[in-house]
Amino acid sequence: MSKIKLVSISGSLSNPSRTRVLVDTAVEEISRRLPVDRIAIDIAELAPDLAGLIDYKKIPPRVGAALAAITSADLLVVGSPVYKGSFTGLFKHLIDFLDPGALVGVPVLLTATGGSDRHALVIEHQLRPLFGFFQALTLPTGVFARDVDFENYRLNRPEVEARLRQAADEAAALVLRRLPVAV
Repeated sequence: MSKIKLVSISGSLSNPSRTRVLVDTAVEEISRRLPVDRIAIDIAELAPDLAGLIDYKKIPPRVGAALAAITSADLLVVGSPVYKGSFTGLFKHLIDFLDPGALVGVPVLLTATGGSDRHALVIEHQLRPLFGFFQALTLPTGVFARDVDFENYRLNRPEVEARLRQAADEAAALVLRRLPVAV
Protein backbone atom coordinates (compact mmCIF):
# COMPACT_ATOMS: atom_id res chain seq x y z
CA MET A 1 0.00 0.00 0.00
CA SER A 2 1.30 3.46 -0.83
CA LYS A 3 1.43 6.13 1.84
CA ILE A 4 -1.62 8.20 2.56
CA LYS A 5 -1.30 11.96 2.79
CA LEU A 6 -2.06 12.89 6.39
CA VAL A 7 -2.26 16.59 7.20
CA SER A 8 -2.34 17.68 10.81
CA ILE A 9 -3.37 21.12 12.00
CA SER A 10 -2.56 22.38 15.47
CA GLY A 11 -4.60 25.49 16.24
CA SER A 12 -2.54 26.49 19.25
CA LEU A 13 -0.87 29.88 19.36
CA SER A 14 1.81 28.80 21.83
CA ASN A 15 4.95 26.72 21.67
CA PRO A 16 5.31 24.30 23.38
CA SER A 17 1.68 23.29 23.07
CA ARG A 18 -0.45 20.60 24.69
CA THR A 19 -2.65 20.73 21.61
CA ARG A 20 0.32 19.98 19.39
CA VAL A 21 1.23 17.05 21.66
CA LEU A 22 -2.32 15.67 21.38
CA VAL A 23 -2.34 16.06 17.59
CA ASP A 24 1.13 14.50 17.30
CA THR A 25 0.10 11.57 19.49
CA ALA A 26 -2.98 11.01 17.32
CA VAL A 27 -0.77 10.99 14.22
CA GLU A 28 1.58 8.48 15.87
CA GLU A 29 -1.36 6.17 16.61
CA ILE A 30 -2.58 6.41 13.02
CA SER A 31 0.97 5.77 11.76
CA ARG A 32 0.92 2.45 13.62
CA ARG A 33 -2.02 1.40 11.45
CA LEU A 34 -1.34 3.05 8.10
CA PRO A 35 1.73 4.17 6.15
CA VAL A 36 1.52 7.96 6.18
CA ASP A 37 3.26 10.89 4.60
CA ARG A 38 2.60 13.69 7.08
CA ILE A 39 2.45 17.43 6.62
CA ALA A 40 2.17 19.32 9.90
CA ILE A 41 0.55 22.74 9.97
CA ASP A 42 1.10 24.77 13.10
CA ILE A 43 -1.00 27.92 13.48
CA ALA A 44 1.61 29.42 15.82
CA GLU A 45 4.12 29.32 12.96
CA LEU A 46 1.63 30.68 10.39
CA ALA A 47 0.34 33.45 12.66
CA PRO A 48 2.55 36.26 11.30
CA ASP A 49 1.35 35.57 7.73
CA LEU A 50 -2.22 34.74 8.67
CA ALA A 51 -3.23 37.33 11.26
CA GLY A 52 -3.64 40.30 8.92
CA LEU A 53 -4.75 38.36 5.87
CA ILE A 54 -8.06 39.59 4.46
CA ASP A 55 -7.68 39.36 0.69
CA TYR A 56 -8.11 35.97 -1.01
CA LYS A 57 -5.99 37.28 -3.88
CA LYS A 58 -2.99 38.09 -1.65
CA ILE A 59 -2.44 34.85 0.22
CA PRO A 60 1.22 34.58 1.35
CA PRO A 61 3.16 31.52 0.11
CA ARG A 62 3.26 29.74 3.50
CA VAL A 63 -0.49 30.12 3.98
CA GLY A 64 -1.08 29.05 0.37
CA ALA A 65 1.04 25.95 0.91
CA ALA A 66 -0.92 25.10 4.06
CA LEU A 67 -4.23 25.48 2.24
CA ALA A 68 -2.98 23.34 -0.66
CA ALA A 69 -1.88 20.63 1.77
CA ILE A 70 -5.25 20.65 3.53
CA THR A 71 -7.22 20.39 0.30
CA SER A 72 -5.11 17.50 -0.99
CA ALA A 73 -5.18 15.44 2.22
CA ASP A 74 -6.40 11.85 2.39
CA LEU A 75 -6.89 12.32 6.14
CA LEU A 76 -6.92 15.35 8.45
CA VAL A 77 -6.07 15.40 12.14
CA VAL A 78 -7.10 18.74 13.61
CA GLY A 79 -6.88 20.17 17.08
CA SER A 80 -7.38 23.43 18.88
CA PRO A 81 -7.14 24.64 22.42
CA VAL A 82 -10.45 25.94 23.74
CA TYR A 83 -10.59 29.71 24.20
CA LYS A 84 -13.84 31.18 25.51
CA GLY A 85 -15.81 28.10 24.52
CA SER A 86 -14.50 27.74 20.98
CA PHE A 87 -11.47 27.02 18.81
CA THR A 88 -8.82 29.68 18.29
CA GLY A 89 -9.59 32.56 15.97
CA LEU A 90 -6.55 32.03 13.76
CA PHE A 91 -7.42 28.35 13.33
CA LYS A 92 -10.86 29.41 12.07
CA HIS A 93 -9.31 32.19 9.99
CA LEU A 94 -7.19 29.62 8.12
CA ILE A 95 -10.20 27.38 7.55
CA ASP A 96 -12.17 30.39 6.26
CA PHE A 97 -9.86 30.53 3.23
CA LEU A 98 -10.87 27.02 2.09
CA ASP A 99 -13.31 26.60 -0.77
CA PRO A 100 -16.62 25.17 0.54
CA GLY A 101 -16.19 22.07 -1.64
CA ALA A 102 -12.55 21.45 -0.76
CA LEU A 103 -13.04 18.78 1.92
CA VAL A 104 -16.02 16.79 0.68
CA GLY A 105 -15.61 13.21 1.88
CA VAL A 106 -12.25 13.78 3.60
CA PRO A 107 -11.96 11.92 6.94
CA VAL A 108 -11.20 14.21 9.89
CA LEU A 109 -10.12 13.26 13.39
CA LEU A 110 -11.18 16.04 15.78
CA THR A 111 -9.18 16.84 18.91
CA ALA A 112 -9.18 19.65 21.45
CA THR A 113 -7.52 20.64 24.70
CA GLY A 114 -8.86 22.73 27.55
CA GLY A 115 -8.76 23.47 31.23
CA SER A 116 -11.94 21.72 32.32
CA ASP A 117 -14.38 19.01 31.27
CA ARG A 118 -16.84 21.72 30.16
CA HIS A 119 -14.48 22.53 27.30
CA ALA A 120 -14.91 19.04 25.82
CA LEU A 121 -18.12 20.18 24.16
CA VAL A 122 -16.10 22.20 21.65
CA ILE A 123 -15.63 19.03 19.63
CA GLU A 124 -19.37 18.45 19.22
CA HIS A 125 -20.61 22.04 19.15
CA GLN A 126 -17.85 23.84 17.27
CA LEU A 127 -15.45 21.56 15.38
CA ARG A 128 -17.92 18.93 14.12
CA PRO A 129 -20.33 21.53 12.64
CA LEU A 130 -17.42 23.44 11.10
CA PHE A 131 -16.18 20.40 9.20
CA GLY A 132 -19.76 19.30 8.54
CA PHE A 133 -20.20 22.52 6.58
CA PHE A 134 -17.42 21.32 4.29
CA GLN A 135 -19.08 17.87 4.04
CA ALA A 136 -15.99 16.25 5.51
CA LEU A 137 -16.36 12.88 7.25
CA THR A 138 -15.65 13.58 10.91
CA LEU A 139 -14.78 10.41 12.79
CA PRO A 140 -17.26 9.30 15.44
CA THR A 141 -14.66 9.52 18.20
CA GLY A 142 -13.28 12.93 19.03
CA VAL A 143 -10.49 13.24 21.57
CA PHE A 144 -10.43 15.89 24.29
CA ALA A 145 -7.65 16.28 26.85
CA ARG A 146 -7.59 18.56 29.87
CA ASP A 147 -4.52 20.39 31.07
CA VAL A 148 -4.20 17.88 33.95
CA ASP A 149 -3.98 15.05 31.40
CA PHE A 150 -0.45 16.23 30.55
CA GLU A 151 2.75 16.23 32.52
CA ASN A 152 5.71 18.12 31.07
CA TYR A 153 3.92 18.25 27.71
CA ARG A 154 3.36 14.50 27.58
CA LEU A 155 0.02 12.75 27.84
CA ASN A 156 -0.29 10.93 31.15
CA ARG A 157 -3.90 9.66 31.10
CA PRO A 158 -4.66 6.11 29.94
CA GLU A 159 -8.28 7.13 29.21
CA VAL A 160 -7.16 9.76 26.68
CA GLU A 161 -4.68 7.34 25.13
CA ALA A 162 -7.47 4.74 24.80
CA ARG A 163 -9.66 7.27 22.95
CA LEU A 164 -6.75 8.08 20.65
CA ARG A 165 -6.36 4.39 19.83
CA GLN A 166 -10.10 4.09 19.16
CA ALA A 167 -10.05 7.17 16.89
CA ALA A 168 -6.96 5.86 15.08
CA ASP A 169 -8.75 2.54 14.46
CA GLU A 170 -11.72 4.44 13.02
CA ALA A 171 -9.43 6.59 10.85
CA ALA A 172 -7.58 3.57 9.47
CA ALA A 173 -10.80 1.69 8.71
CA LEU A 174 -12.33 4.66 6.91
CA VAL A 175 -9.22 5.47 4.90
CA LEU A 176 -8.78 1.84 3.86
CA ARG A 177 -12.40 1.72 2.64
CA ARG A 178 -11.82 4.83 0.54
CA LEU A 179 -8.63 3.66 -1.18
CA PRO A 180 -8.97 2.74 -4.86
CA VAL A 181 -8.76 -0.98 -5.60
CA ALA A 182 -5.77 -1.96 -7.75
CA VAL A 183 -6.65 -3.97 -10.85
